[in-house]
Amino acid sequence: MTHVVLWLERHQILFYLAAIAIGGVFGMMVADAHHLETAIEPVLALLLFATFLGVPFAAIGRSLRDVRFLGAVGVLNFVVVPLVAYGLSRFVVDEPALLFGVLLVLLTPCIDYVIVFAGLAGGASERLLAAAPLLMLAQMLLLPVYLLVFIGPDGVAVVEVAPFARAFVLLIVIPLTAAVVIQWLAQRHRAGHLIQSIMLNLMVPLMIATLFTVVASQAGAVGAAAVQLLTLVPIYLAFLVIMTVVGLGTGRLFRLDVPATRALVFSGATRNSLVVLPMALALPGSLALVPVVVVTQTLIELVGMVVLVRIVPRLVRTPEASRIELPRHL
Repeated sequence: MTHVVLWLERHQILFYLAAIAIGGVFGMMVADAHHLETAIEPVLALLLFATFLGVPFAAIGRSLRDVRFLGAVGVLNFVVVPLVAYGLSRFVVDEPALLFGVLLVLLTPCIDYVIVFAGLAGGASERLLAAAPLLMLAQMLLLPVYLLVFIGPDGVAVVEVAPFARAFVLLIVIPLTAAVVIQWLAQRHRAGHLIQSIMLNLMVPLMIATLFTVVASQAGAVGAAAVQLLTLVPIYLAFLVIMTVVGLGTGRLFRLDVPATRALVFSGATRNSLVVLPMALALPGSLALVPVVVVTQTLIELVGMVVLVRIVPRLVRTPEASRIELPRHL
């Protein structure tokens, strides 16, 4: 079993890309694939439960004392990103659904697969893991404020609070609470340790299932709105490039070490599309295009993450790597 888990983790990026490709084909070929929408919340809740199980809650107090890293993450995601998102959203300001979708997804920092990709790039994934609950709480509190400022009262008035509250409870409160309980049990009972071990070993399969379900359920809608969605491609690509550069600069500004800077870059560039998708699906008919706006960002971002895993270690090098590389430039 351990060998299988290690093999899946070693090749997880290929499996994620395959899940997207197969999900896209399935969604386009099967007429009723959109009914998979009902499976998004359950599979995502399981994924987040497994993710939160990896959060060292007992060490969160210690992570809160990592003021420099948390400060950098907070400034990047809740000061810089809103400015970048607002600027890029001006290109779709005349399309309410596109505008709402772009802001909804770009204003929310990722708390799930960002940890995986940051770790693959040699980033301090454990720091992002410990910061995940704080990031989620902060974005849920600040998102309505940003939307109100950027879209205005009339644009936000069509959004009902109840679906957002429901998604928050189902996707964050319940999985987070369950993870805390299982961690507590794992320290005292074999059953709790067994559940924790099984769920952590299922991280990659759960991510594969989530990506397949999301893409397959939305592929038909993405295809139908392809012409409109093409305008989003340069916006999302620009966001990735800008936030990579700004993340590097913020890491230097806060004088973070190499692993922390790499993690910071991924935190700024990666968005919470999987978590906000159920919220997007709960929006009224006038904003029916928002879910596919969110999914489009997911597709572009995952390809971007594969690229960043390759280039971020080259952009942010350890002192040892720099010394090794130095003779090549002489």
